[in-house]
Parts: sequence; structure tokens; C-alpha cells
Amino acid sequence: MSKFVFITGGVVSALGKGIATASIGFLLKRRGYNVIPLKFDPYLNVDPGTMSPFQHGEVFVTDDGAETDLDLGHYERFLDISLSRKNNVTAGQIYYTIIENERDGKYLGKTVQVVPHLTDEIKRRVLLLEEDGADVVLAEIGGTVGDIESLPFLEAARQLRLERGSDDVIFVHLTLVPYIKAAGELKTKPTQHSVMKLREIGLQPDLLICRAEMPLTEEVRKKIALFSNLPERNVFEAQDVDFIYKIPIVFYNQGLDRVILERLNLAVMPIKMDDWIEFVNAYDSREDEVTLCITGKYVELKDSYKSIIEAFNHAQSATKTKVNMRFIDAEEIEEKSPELLLSDCDGILVPGGFGKRGIEGKIRAIQYARENNVPFFGICLGMQLATIEFARNVAGLSGANSTEFDPDTPYPVITILPDKAGIKKMGGTLRKGAYPAILKENSLAFRVYGKREISERHRHRYEFNPEYMNILKEKGLVFSGISPDGRLVEIIELPEHPYFIAVQFHPEFKSRPLSPHPLFREFVKAMRGYHARRTQQG
Repeated sequence: MSKFVFITGGVVSALGKGIATASIGFLLKRRGYNVIPLKFDPYLNVDPGTMSPFQHGEVFVTDDGAETDLDLGHYERFLDISLSRKNNVTAGQIYYTIIENERDGKYLGKTVQVVPHLTDEIKRRVLLLEEDGADVVLAEIGGTVGDIESLPFLEAARQLRLERGSDDVIFVHLTLVPYIKAAGELKTKPTQHSVMKLREIGLQPDLLICRAEMPLTEEVRKKIALFSNLPERNVFEAQDVDFIYKIPIVFYNQGLDRVILERLNLAVMPIKMDDWIEFVNAYDSREDEVTLCITGKYVELKDSYKSIIEAFNHAQSATKTKVNMRFIDAEEIEEKSPELLLSDCDGILVPGGFGKRGIEGKIRAIQYARENNVPFFGICLGMQLATIEFARNVAGLSGANSTEFDPDTPYPVITILPDKAGIKKMGGTLRKGAYPAILKENSLAFRVYGKREISERHRHRYEFNPEYMNILKEKGLVFSGISPDGRLVEIIELPEHPYFIAVQFHPEFKSRPLSPHPLFREFVKAMRGYHARRTQQG
């Protein structure tokens, strides 16, 4: 029988429920328990796949091809596990299932209602993870308490606690304790009201985690506990930190995991965190410093590149190198000289994306990296644009492009490939999830990975057009990663360049704090070497 921990948030959004949930999961896993996380998103989209990055941030992709909330990235990174579509449930999915059931006659003519039909389906999704052998299911409910969208999920959690008992189901509430500068003090009233709102719908939080800019005073802690109907030892603080991977240590030092286990009547087994502490200390003791220019189109919202940022954080610890990430709008490069914006970069990264906006700016950035021997790393769309740039400026295929941006291009080096029946399809054809690739021996990719066969996660529709492989090969482009059937290009590189590699997949999704992805780790090393050479040259 599983235990269940529901994590809710109050006062404002973006308090860090995902990181708090992942940190709790990390500690419980280190205590020896099988922890399975679950994210409930109350929006009516079936998944975030069609949502703008400006609305939702990054779309995180799992091995089975599910397009999920970015919090699943935090779960995977902190717990060092691979998740699936079971671990992210949206209100859209729940309603979709309910409507399908009703149309199939599964409700035997009954009036379909939020209670019990919707809440029963929510509980069913939670209990699926119990069937997978979870000792503890961590269920994060998205949104803020008081939002109408999240009410069915909170009601389902209330019912589950009633059915399974308070020893098996507990509630952790993350809230905000703001510091009012004019008054010179922390204010508890927002937290009091947030807890009051929870209690109005039948949920009494068992633990509070209070986000604050400074430590809670004893007086503040006592006041929060009193008005939340909690023992003072069940009120925890979560101060802002400069590195999110310090949060598990912050929670551990306060005994948060111990209180949760005691509250669930689970044994408090020994814990080992030496490797994690070493990882955090390595980040704090970074020696060298480089500047990375990330040329994208969603740069106004850094969450659009959350996994990329975290993959570089992992690599920073592993290499003890501080990476200053500068985000540059690709459209700005279209308007200004690349030299003006990129001349002080030690590395250039072009990430994934969809749509035509900023494409020519990204291509100019890639050309600058190639011609000036600046370390370059392309991801997904970045690989496609690197191919286009090489085709235009090295192979002499003037006007080469992707049919995504120019359907009438004379040289469609990137296009939608026919399926096995020879039919080109546009709708619903994203290649998503994990796919294998075979690496060419003696290539940069082979040296980076240290093995011949790899598996990486994808999210794209257009592919390299194999009709142009021989032409580009003759001009020096190396196709160092190919699908096992020889049909799909996964990695390209330039052997005469200090570090120029681009991949069709998203390696950032598989990077972990204690095992950084080799492509990011080696890219940071290449930037460090370039920076050293440039410094020596004066």
C-alpha cells in the first residue's frame, strides 16, 4: 500500500512547488523509498504541446513521447529517474476521458458530474502509481489555492484522505511570507488566508513550507503555526538560494523529510548525501569563467530553456567552470552585425524552436561560429539551421532552406520525409520521445559519448533530406550519428573546427546533476579552452 503526499501552493504562483516536490522526493528516495512523482495541471489543454513557450515555458518530453510540464524535468533531475505520460495529468485529459466514457455508455445513463465522476477519474490516476509499486506518491497540484480550475483536484485529494486515512495521506502547503520593506518585517497574513482557504474546502495542511527572503523569526513561526492549527515543528522555511540543488540540503537540515516520514508512520532510515553535497560544493568553487551566447526566439522567458539551463548547471559543477549565459534574441542578430553581438562569446548555442521568426539571425550566428572557430552547439532546430548554413555558404547551394520556412526553396535540405508508405504527412507527425542512433567511430560524437549506440529524446517534425547527404559530405560535413536503419540523420559535425557539433534531438532532457550530459560537459570544456587561447592571444 502506498502513502500519498499532496503538495499545494498558495498566495501567488511561481513559488517553486516543482522544486519543493522534487527536493522532498530526493530526500525520501535517499531514505530508501520508491518515490513516484505526479504533476496535476489544472488547465484544459490536453498537454502543453501546442502552448506558446511564453505561456507555459519549456515543454518537457519523456522517453515515451509525452509532452509534459517542465516540473517533470525537475522530478527527473532530482530523483535521477525516467518518467512517462502517467506522471503528468491535465484537466484536459481528465475531461477528455470523462466525455469518452460518457459517449461509450460507461456511466449507464447517469448524469455525469464533477463529483463523483471527475474526482473518481483523478483518484484513479493517482492510484495507478500505487499499482506501479510506489512506496510514496508525491502529487503536486498546479495553480494556486483559490483558483477555480484546481478545485476538482483538491476535492479528489480530500476524498482520498477520507478513504485511506490521515496516516496514509498528508498535505504539504507551500506559501509565501513576504517581507514588507516599509514596515521592516515579515507578514504572515497571506499565509493565514491561504491556509484558511484550504480549510474551507476541507483540507488541513500537515506541513507548511514558507517561501521568504530571510529567515523566519521565532515569533513569526509561532504565529504561523498557531493560525494554521499546526505544531511549530511542522512549519518550515524555504529561503531563496542561488542554486536550486541546495534546496534538498536546506530541507534536510530542518528535518523536513523526517517529519514527513513520521507523519506517514514510515521508518526514518539512514541517509547518505555526500555525493550531492560534493556536487553543490563544486558549483560554489568554480574556478574558470566563460561566456555562452544562447541565440533563440523565446529569450524573454528563460523558462522556455529550463532544461538547457539546468544541463549547463550540471556541467558547471562537473568542470568547475562558471558559465555566464547570455540570451540574445535572434531577430536582433538579423538587424545588427553578428560581430557586434557575438565577438566576446566563448561559445554559441542555437536551441530548438518552431516557426520562421528569427531564423536568419540564427543562421548568421552559426556562420559566425563556423568561420571564427568559436565552439558551437546546435540542438534540434539548431542542427537543421547548421545544415542550411553549410549548404548555402560552403556547398554553394544558394537559397537552401527548410520547407518549413520556404516551401519553394530550390534546395530543400530540411523537409518532411515520406513515411514508409511514401506519403508525406504534416499533421500529427512530430517525432517525439526516445530514439536510438549509431555513432561513427573516430568522430567527435563518438569521443564525447564514449560508445557507439545511444538513445536520445526528440520533439520535431522536419528532418534532414538524405538526397543532399553526398553533396554535403563532399564539402566536409560529417554525419556522425544516424538512425539504425540509416534513414534519419541525428548528429552532424565539422572535423576541422575546434568544436562544432549539432544534434537533431534534445540532450538536455537526459542530463542529471550527478551525471551531466556529455555533450554539455564537453562543450563547456571546449569553451574553456577557447577562452584560454583567446586570453593568451591578448
